[in-house]
Amino acid sequence: MRKKGLKDTVLLEEDDAIVLDNVTHVYTNAPVLKNVSLRIKKGEFVFIVGVSGSGKSTLIKLLLREIVATKGSVYVLGENLSTMKHRRVPAFRRRLGVVFQDFRLLKDMNVYENVAFAQRVTQVPRAKMDKSVPAILKYVGLAGKYKAKPRHLSGGEQQRVALARALVNQPEILLCDEPTGNLDPANSQEIMRLLNVFNRRGTTVVVVTHNKEIVDQMHKRVITVHKGVIESDIKFGEYEAGKYEDYDTQEYEEEEYEEETYEEEEYEAGEYDYED
Repeated sequence: MRKKGLKDTVLLEEDDAIVLDNVTHVYTNAPVLKNVSLRIKKGEFVFIVGVSGSGKSTLIKLLLREIVATKGSVYVLGENLSTMKHRRVPAFRRRLGVVFQDFRLLKDMNVYENVAFAQRVTQVPRAKMDKSVPAILKYVGLAGKYKAKPRHLSGGEQQRVALARALVNQPEILLCDEPTGNLDPANSQEIMRLLNVFNRRGTTVVVVTHNKEIVDQMHKRVITVHKGVIESDIKFGEYEAGKYEDYDTQEYEEEEYEEETYEEEEYEAGEYDYED
């Protein structure tokens, strides 16, 4: 399937989740991203790493359509964000889930209300909401804290609420911007376990992170951004490039990430099934 970009014709494949075609973005005459091209398939788990100022956050903003590329084309789930009308943006974002480093929970709402808010804005029927919110809270281990306000939760618990809110609408893509940045190692491992489980269920997961230990352990695809360009793209990589072959140059047998610990648990959600 071919779709028109701003200047070029981009070949999109049916299983493409994200495609960037020669994308440049400029802030105050300084390019933050320079001629970046990449392709992420549906169902992939991808880390985007790099030092501060390398262009990672700009990339996330482009995928959320918070900003529009100065040059080139950005496609997410088949939609050209470079030419998308402003009125289409809210409907597009409902297909995505987003998790941030600082949680961004509504302080005056309890855990249940924070997660339910994501469904109220998309006008999910109350009957369905009454099933889906308790189900996702149970799945992230917070069934017993649904009445708690964010200030009474630990950082790890707050991030699990944020993750539940991002996932309750069953997004096709989950974007995570430093999701373990404010967490200790144990809570970081738990967040990554949950991301891994939902990825195995079919959600495309893109994680921007500085957490070298997590990246090295998980052996997922690692895209390294440096000074606005993609320095390396490794299929089963580590935080520092150079130890593995490039993404498309060699076939690998994927290693499971701590399979015994991270094996997907049976999900009992009553009548509400997240795989509908």
